[in-house]
Amino acid sequence: MSEDVNPNAPEDFEADINRLVAQLKAELGGGASRWYYDESSETLYIELESLNHLSEEEAGLKAGPVLDSSELDFEEIVLLPYDH
Repeated sequence: MSEDVNPNAPEDFEADINRLVAQLKAELGGGASRWYYDESSETLYIELESLNHLSEEEAGLKAGPVLDSSELDFEEIVLLPYDH
């Protein structure tokens, strides 16, 4: 087995995403959330209930620094209002 292979990669990947979602929830006001990763487009979709109560401009101002400081490497991260 190669030393470059991380057997915990899937769990670490999910943990990193869950940390990012928790940071976004804390910055944007909490509420329900869920995420989906589209591997073919390398896009992470994050649904946040708090986005239902913020203007797009306000959400961008609050979420921008969190996303900018993230070390996760996605083609795109899309924030969406949480749809029950």
